[in-house]
Amino acid sequence: MKTIKVQKLTNEAFRRYGSFANYINPTTDACGDKNATICFYRDMIQTNFGGAAPTFSTCRMMKRDFVVDAAEFHDFTGEFCMPLDGDAICWFAPAGATEDVPLDEIEAFYVPQGTGIFVHPGVWHHAAYAVEDKPLNVLIVLPERTYRNDCVCLSIPEDKQIKIEL
Repeated sequence: MKTIKVQKLTNEAFRRYGSFANYINPTTDACGDKNATICFYRDMIQTNFGGAAPTFSTCRMMKRDFVVDAAEFHDFTGEFCMPLDGDAICWFAPAGATEDVPLDEIEAFYVPQGTGIFVHPGVWHHAAYAVEDKPLNVLIVLPERTYRNDCVCLSIPEDKQIKIEL
């Protein structure tokens, strides 16, 4: 089984897949004084859901092996994800012209709790992995019913699965 290493989430490394922001420890511009009693960090991630209303969902993952055994992408919309109560490992592969997962191009990233990531349309991905030995809840924002009307899901044959190494 091929193995890939988890890498730190940086703008340079993640740019081809989307964008991200740390919502618990923001470093972006704020409206007013960052030391004020109330501080609003605005417009941390901007996205377009193609005119569709966004829905907010939770995806709960139990601790499981760091193995890429399934993949999905959305043709017409991006996806926002944020681990709420623990750190996560997430993998991505570039969008392509076919419905074959580009297994040789998969990259895995360490996503700290409270860091929101926006994934461009077409980018291959699947459910996050819990780093800790406890359930992980991830906020998912997609247009309504994307999981039903704009989601290509594939299982990866066992002989082609990829192990992610922390």
